Amino acid sequence: MPDFATCRQTLLLYLKARIPFISLRTDERDRALQLLRQLATDLNITIYFHTLSQGTRDIGTNRVTNDDRSVAGALDYASQMMGQRQHLTFILTEVQDIDGDTATSRQLLDVASSATERGGSVVVVTTSAVWPRLQRQGMTLTLDPPSEDEMQTIISECLEPYRGGMPIEWQGPELVEASTILAGVTQIEAENAIATLLAKGSILRSDLEALKQVKDRIFSDISGLERVSVSRGDAGVGGLSGLRVWLEKQRPLLTMDLRERGLRPPRGVLLVGVPGCGKSLSAKAIASDWGLPLYRLDLANIHGKFLGQSEGQLKEALATADRVAPCVLWIDEIEKGLGGSGDSDGGTSSRVLGHFLYWLQEGRARVFVVSTANDISRLPPELFRRGRFDELFFVDLPTDEERGEIIALYAKRYRLPLQSGLLDDLVQLSDGFAGSDLQAAVADVAKEAVIKGDAAVDEALWRRVFANVVPLSRTNPEAIDSIRAWGRERAVPASGQAPAAAPDQPKARRSVLA
Repeated sequence: MPDFATCRQTLLLYLKARIPFISLRTDERDRALQLLRQLATDLNITIYFHTLSQGTRDIGTNRVTNDDRSVAGALDYASQMMGQRQHLTFILTEVQDIDGDTATSRQLLDVASSATERGGSVVVVTTSAVWPRLQRQGMTLTLDPPSEDEMQTIISECLEPYRGGMPIEWQGPELVEASTILAGVTQIEAENAIATLLAKGSILRSDLEALKQVKDRIFSDISGLERVSVSRGDAGVGGLSGLRVWLEKQRPLLTMDLRERGLRPPRGVLLVGVPGCGKSLSAKAIASDWGLPLYRLDLANIHGKFLGQSEGQLKEALATADRVAPCVLWIDEIEKGLGGSGDSDGGTSSRVLGHFLYWLQEGRARVFVVSTANDISRLPPELFRRGRFDELFFVDLPTDEERGEIIALYAKRYRLPLQSGLLDDLVQLSDGFAGSDLQAAVADVAKEAVIKGDAAVDEALWRRVFANVVPLSRTNPEAIDSIRAWGRERAVPASGQAPAAAPDQPKARRSVLA
């Protein structure tokens, strides 16, 4: 990702070399014009720029040179001026429909040909691809949103005029954290976010949490991802102590500057195991506990009917996730989106899988991925390779101790009294229950309390409700046994304890700290 300084140096060389056509890819038109304005001064050259609202102007003096505000009029003016003078540079900021063979693309091609003959340059600031025949006339360059170092400078410049005039507690560590939070937003979005905080008359350390909320509002309506609301109550997950210990170690690494060590931030976990045992709930718990926004990517819904549409939609969704970072990206039942056959769909599934794996392994944004899977047999083996996910955890049926913890957790949440002796009995009655079975049973007791009053909740009701539950481990034991046999051998136990091996199964080879 080229930063501002790298982009500036490259564009400087392009203009010195008089490259006839330059496409500058960016979402930040004003930042691109700022960059080109600096280069006009440094090189002492005349640069004209066009916008639909102002027509064509001299970038140095801001003087209007052509009143025709249309793109076609700007191109006619550029062609005319290049025929009269050499070494002119024209910037077009709002050109549409140049990704294919269109009238505008062909007119641009003619102007680029004139620029070649007269030593001129045409710079198009755009967010889209350029017609290949036109692009081959020159070079392309990308100006990405500010890096964390650049963002720190932007934030410092926004705060500096107000130091001494209002309480500002942000110093070195807070500025670093603020730049990490705002990574991925544009310069104007970052300046607006800081201005929003300044409007209340102070900048406190506690405002870092408010800054996360401001950024969250910037991306509240984004394509390809679903924003999932989480609350502090979502942080409560019974059992899974091994997973929780591992996550606690990873948490500080998500915001640390790891570049000096050449490390990337934690990439995420793949949770496989028995349905209803807390895999999806863990994604919400991580986001809630870490204070990060949670986004859900539904891979099954990104598949389009046209060639290349699925890959394009996935690429857009993952790029958006990079921009909203730091965040938690939840991919539920990942096998439904990546488990298809590449032969039956013309290779779409294979291309989608390839792009996802590349992003997962090579991405450096602070996106912590929590993927869950129930049907392990449908998962491609490439997904399990070390380096994609940081760890592979197996979520088994809860142990006696974990069932007691889960029952107590939901009893407290639903405000139900529960004596320790009764809890021990319920743990025995719930042998083979998944976490969802336990929640449903406690919820049924709570419903009785709402309907008939708390006095109706006695030990007999608790035992009767639990005795009436038929868990999945009894209705479909073959499927559950198959999942558990796989998890014993191939994954780290999320409970923190190696599961007891079946008579024909070897004990798990890895411990939770492996």
